[in-house]
Amino acid sequence: MKLPIILIVDDDPQVLRAIERDIRKEFRKSYRILSTASANEALSTIDELHLKDETIALFLSDQRMPEMLGVEFLEKAKIKYPAAKRILLTAYSDTDAAIKAINDVQLDYYLLKPWDPPTEKLYPVIQDQLDEWQKHYIPPFEGIKVVGYQYSSLSHKIKDFLAGNLVPYQWLDINRSDNARNLLASAHLDESDLPVVLFEDGSYLPNPSLSKLAEKIGLHAKAREKIYDVVIIGAGPAGLAAAVYGGSEGLKTLLVEKRAPGGQAGTSSRIENYLGFPKGLSGAELSHRAITQATRFGIEFLTPQEVQKIELEGTYKVLTLADSATVHSWAVVITTGVDYRKHPAPSVDQFTGAGVYYGAAMTESATCQDQDVYIVGGGNSAGQGAMYLSKFARKVYIVIRKPDLTSSMSSYLIDQINNTDNIEVLGETIITGAEGSDHLEKVILANQNGENERTLPAGALFIFIGARPYTDWIDALIKSEKGFIETGHSLKNYDAFHTYWKLHREPFLLETSIPGIFAAGDVRAGAMNRVASAVGEGAMAIKFVHEYLAEV
Repeated sequence: MKLPIILIVDDDPQVLRAIERDIRKEFRKSYRILSTASANEALSTIDELHLKDETIALFLSDQRMPEMLGVEFLEKAKIKYPAAKRILLTAYSDTDAAIKAINDVQLDYYLLKPWDPPTEKLYPVIQDQLDEWQKHYIPPFEGIKVVGYQYSSLSHKIKDFLAGNLVPYQWLDINRSDNARNLLASAHLDESDLPVVLFEDGSYLPNPSLSKLAEKIGLHAKAREKIYDVVIIGAGPAGLAAAVYGGSEGLKTLLVEKRAPGGQAGTSSRIENYLGFPKGLSGAELSHRAITQATRFGIEFLTPQEVQKIELEGTYKVLTLADSATVHSWAVVITTGVDYRKHPAPSVDQFTGAGVYYGAAMTESATCQDQDVYIVGGGNSAGQGAMYLSKFARKVYIVIRKPDLTSSMSSYLIDQINNTDNIEVLGETIITGAEGSDHLEKVILANQNGENERTLPAGALFIFIGARPYTDWIDALIKSEKGFIETGHSLKNYDAFHTYWKLHREPFLLETSIPGIFAAGDVRAGAMNRVASAVGEGAMAIKFVHEYLAEV
C-alpha cells in the first residue's frame, strides 16, 4: 500500500532543507516526505498526486512566499485534499496572520521559527496532527477509476467491459461524488469529456473506445501469427472449453471474443447446478478460471475483437477481423452463443444503458439500492439475476407472460425465489412501455393482451427474454429458420446440403455445412442451453478438429 504523504513548501532553500531533514528523520518510516520551494509547483504536484490517487496527510507551508502567501496556498490545497492537516510555518511577527488563518482556512496549527530542538517543538506537534488524521483516514481504492454519469450508455459499456474482463475498478458518479469532480479538475477536463477512465499511474482516457481501453489494461486485439491450427470464435463456456482442450493438446489455438470471456454465463451472479461446485460459483469466477487455464496452455486470446466474415482459400479458412486484419486457420470452431432479444417496446429501447439493461445484473446492482426493480424473463438467467438483485433492491418484480415459472426455470431457483420476501412474480403480465427524462423512471405494465395498463415507478429494468443466435455475420453456412447453425446429420434435411458438402464422408457430429468449420454451444441448432452441455460440446469440437486435421 502507498504511504501517505507529508508535503512541505518553503521558498527559503536553507529553511526547506532543515525542515525536510528533521521531518524525514522522524516520520520517514510511515510517511513519504515531499518538498518544494515553489507554491505553484506544489499546486501542480497536488494535481498529479490526486490523479495517481495518492494520499496527502499533512501540508506544512511557510507563510511569507513570493508566489503566494502560505494561507492562500493552504486554501487552494484544501480543495483537493480537504481531510489533510494544515500547518503554517511562520515567524513571530506573522502570528496575527496565523491566528486569523485558523478561522479562514481551518488551520490546524502554526509553528514558529526556529523550531529547535525538534524533539520538543516540532515532533510532538506533527505527531499529534498525524494521529488525529489517522483516526479518520480510510485508505483509498487502489486501481482504475471510472468517472461518468450513472445513466450513460457509454459509462455502462465501460463498466460492463471492465467487469466482464475481471478488471477491478471504482465507479464515481459525477453527480454524487466530490472526488469525481476533483479528479476531473486535476486532469484539466470537463463534463464533455465523460466518461473518463483514470489509471494508477496518473494517466487517463477521456471518452475512450473499448479498443483503446483494452490496449491500456493489457488486453490484445491483434493476432501475433498469420496461421493457426484452430480459431475459436466466441469465449463463452463452449469457446473456453474448446480453447482449454485445443491448447492442452498442442494445437496452435486462437480465441477471439468481441466483449469479454464468459458470454451470457459470465453475467450470471450464481450458477448452482454446475458439476463439482456444490455451493455454486459466479459466471465471472467460472470465466476467470477457464481463461487462466486456457492461457496457461499457451492459447492466444484476442479481445475486444470480432470476426466479420469467413472465406475459403483452398483448405485454409481466412477470417477477416473488425480492424480489417486477416488470419488463416486450418479449422474454425464457432461458439458465438446467443444474445438476449431486444424488448419490442420502442420507449423501452430508448433507455438502454440508462436504466434498461440486458443481462447486466451484477454491473449495475449498486444503483438499485432501495429501488423497485423489474426483470423481464422467466429463464434461469432471470432467476439468478433476481436473487442477486434482491440483496440490493427494495423489491424485485419478475414479469412473465406465463402464469408461473415452472415451465421455464429450474426448480431450485423457483424455491429460492419463493422463499425470498422481496421478490414477486407477476404472471400473465407484460411491459408495454417505459417513461423517464434522461433515464428510466417508470414502467408501464399490462396483462398479456396489452390491456389494463398501469404505470409504476422503476429504478431499473433488466431484460432476459429469448435467445437470438449471434450468426448474422456469417451467410456461408446452413442455418435453421431461427438462425441457429445446423450441424451433423441434421444437415441432410436441407436441399442445399449437397451444394455445400463435397466430401465422400458425412459431416462430423458438430461439423457445419463447410468441412473444417464446427459449431458448439448455444449457437448450434438443437443444443441444450446449459453451461455443462456447452462445455462438453466445446471439448468435443476439438476432438473433431483433430480428425479433420488428419485428413488435410
